[in-house]
Amino acid sequence: MAELRLPEDSRVTQGKTFPAAAGAKNRRFFQVYRWSPDAGETPRMDRYELDLDKIGPMVLDALLFIKNEVDPTLTFRRSCREGICGSCAMNIDGENTLACLKPIESIKGAVTINPLPHMPVVKDLVPNLNGAYKQLEVIEPWLKNDTPAPKDEERRQSIADREKLDGLWECILCFCCTTSCPSYWWNGDQYLGPATLLAAQRWIVDSRDTHAVERLENLDDPMKLYACRSIMNCTQTCPKGLNPAKAIAQIKKKQVLRGAK
Repeated sequence: MAELRLPEDSRVTQGKTFPAAAGAKNRRFFQVYRWSPDAGETPRMDRYELDLDKIGPMVLDALLFIKNEVDPTLTFRRSCREGICGSCAMNIDGENTLACLKPIESIKGAVTINPLPHMPVVKDLVPNLNGAYKQLEVIEPWLKNDTPAPKDEERRQSIADREKLDGLWECILCFCCTTSCPSYWWNGDQYLGPATLLAAQRWIVDSRDTHAVERLENLDDPMKLYACRSIMNCTQTCPKGLNPAKAIAQIKKKQVLRGAK
């Protein structure tokens, strides 16, 4: 049985190994990050050898099998299993993605699973996202309109105006993009990050919102917006195929045009 290889300077230790049941033929190792900060433990990587013939095709299926059949102490978030809720966001095989959408067969060799990087860990694969949600509040992600709402009907949009929201409203706030961004790693206390700025653009371009200028003024800050260095990790890793980098560039362009008037 091959040993888990960790970087020499890693503070993560090799943990327990759970072998597959006798007679298993289609075996695969899953190396899973384990840490409970409140328990005073040292982070470790536990290894679970699973029989792929007994589990579903996605990484989340493997985690559920581990939780239900092998090691009930493993902790992770999940809900819809359909790539809609964003709960099961984690780093799999070096990529931030959703465990429910990541096929096991797309990974060669052992499957390595870590929590989203550069976020405080609550336990095992569960990151603390309180900071990211507080940043989302900064942009006030709801419709703001100073005119009275039409009686007994919705605020209408043209087809063209509605199409401007495509590629923005679909964000599920999994924060895969934000936690893949080096600028956010370095300045996460000030830079709002790709997910929040994508949401900001969604409300800036909404034809029903009358506070676009105010929203742009709120973002006109060296760190909130301009800490973005167009590294593009956010767009590369988004499990929904969205383009946060483009949204950020569009906000920057609007700031330039606003300043030129």
